[in-house]
Amino acid sequence: MCLGIPGQIIEITNVDHKLAIVNIGGVKRQVNIACIVDEQHPPEACIGDWVLVHVGFAMNRINEQEAAETLQLFQELAAAQAGIST
Repeated sequence: MCLGIPGQIIEITNVDHKLAIVNIGGVKRQVNIACIVDEQHPPEACIGDWVLVHVGFAMNRINEQEAAETLQLFQELAAAQAGIST
């Protein structure tokens, strides 16, 4: 199963290679943002964007509400798997 994890772009680290730092639930990871940038939305404009991250790539831009709902579902799944009710 393949999952995209919501994260927020907090820093562009290399414009030429389209690399950015994404905060995923408090964990910061470098990801490639090539799939979400174009002439109308260059790398510099991505800071603050919420994205779905899969295997080191930001695959799609999502809105903040969708990100929050998805993160909440992941927390509920983790709690259920641990046998803890929320």
